[in-house]
Amino acid sequence: MVTQAGIGCVPEGRQKRYTVVMAVSNATSRFSSRVGDYVRYRPGYPREVLELLTSECGLTPASVVADVASGTGIFTRLLLENGNRVFGVEPNREMRAAGEQFLKAYGGFTSVAGSAEATSLPAQSVDMITAAQAAHWFDRNQARPEFVRILKPGGWLVLLWNERKTDRTAFLRDYERLLLAYGTDYQEVRHERTTAEIADFFAPSPFRSRTFASRQQCDYPALEGRLLSSSYTPQPGNASYEPMLQELRRIFEAHQIGGRVVLEYDTRIFYGQLA
Repeated sequence: MVTQAGIGCVPEGRQKRYTVVMAVSNATSRFSSRVGDYVRYRPGYPREVLELLTSECGLTPASVVADVASGTGIFTRLLLENGNRVFGVEPNREMRAAGEQFLKAYGGFTSVAGSAEATSLPAQSVDMITAAQAAHWFDRNQARPEFVRILKPGGWLVLLWNERKTDRTAFLRDYERLLLAYGTDYQEVRHERTTAEIADFFAPSPFRSRTFASRQQCDYPALEGRLLSSSYTPQPGNASYEPMLQELRRIFEAHQIGGRVVLEYDTRIFYGQLA
């Protein structure tokens, strides 16, 4: 149950850029085998996000939104429930298909096979662009001009992430140690690296930020599914897969209360109007 609330030899100075390029280059495909767990076990976003977009970015039910890298539609649904027309732009075929199934009841949803760097949407066609749990995969040098192209004058860019807290409780500390021990490229692709450099995405435009607390209560199957939905965890057949799950079970049993553990997040939102 889920309750919502090796880089090789690279010359020094080029390694950071090399890491980003490699991460972006396989971003489209690296979630293909994880779609089922992603749909069932990824956390949602607090309602305060929608309230913020309404009060500070002028979002109304009449606003047209491009949700870029919309994935399985977790954040897209929040916009659709607000009455918005939403173009879900998603490059991964399996994720896109899952999103189409998840959102099939919403008449305002249009699925688009595109990417942040090439959305295929017409120029000045949307009032707002959102990217939830995704902008760390974008090639910012290509995505930013594409966003400027499709936004109407005065339109808003909104980037948001659920950032898992890593040190608030003993359980969270043990979970973080598990990822550091078994994650295939965890430290290289953590999106916190992008949020620390978010000004580069908006520059030279100003932007603002807000943070809301959220949490996800998990029994063991949900915790395992949440772990396996992450792109940096080993999959079946990898020598680290079974030892990782054994350690996850040990951590769960050590910290569960009433058959549940709690993952805590800071939902961080960055928003501004691109010049």
